[in-house]
Amino acid sequence: MAHEWKKTEKNYYLPGTQPELIRIPPFKFFSVNGQGNPNDKSFAEYIGVLYSLSYAVKMSPKKGFAPEDYFEYTVYPLEGVWDISEEAKKNASQKLDKNTLVFNLMIKQPEFVNDSFAAEIINITRRKKPHPLLEKVIFSTIEEGFCIQMMHLGSYDNEPGSFRKMEDFCSGNKYFRESKTHREIYISDARKVSPDKLKTVLRFKIKQP
Repeated sequence: MAHEWKKTEKNYYLPGTQPELIRIPPFKFFSVNGQGNPNDKSFAEYIGVLYSLSYAVKMSPKKGFAPEDYFEYTVYPLEGVWDISEEAKKNASQKLDKNTLVFNLMIKQPEFVNDSFAAEIINITRRKKPHPLLEKVIFSTIEEGFCIQMMHLGSYDNEPGSFRKMEDFCSGNKYFRESKTHREIYISDARKVSPDKLKTVLRFKIKQP
């Protein structure tokens, strides 16, 4: 039976609609950094590169180069860590300009993916589906540690309301947000779901309680 993250890792990917405290352990990711408006066409290029690598990993048994400990699984959802540029931080009182957004997009990989296999996947993808962004892709382990998270329902533009709930939850429980950087996990495919039906996990780090 294939490993289904929606069933076996629900606490990380399918939280409730109210803020909660959670500790996120180390996970492995392919990731790529960028800056700009996520509504621009170029943003889709980043997503496409990450999915090309993720599906190369998933399909590796059929290509004859899967590691011995490979297991069947469902590809993980896209995630993004978001911030604003240093220049934008100097004018923090102004309305957000999405062109100043700084992002690190990523997709989690199964435990059997190690450094050497990840490098092989990147090299194979360079040959079969060449793209300049592949030169920026990093494979690494990320440990978020203690975080506050919740499921946001609806448009991305309405996320500030959910973040206010999360920050109120922190204040009420004497937790302290580590920075204004936050993570989003895209449970819904925005190309197929109307904005009011979108499901997005919102998460930010806190100092250890």
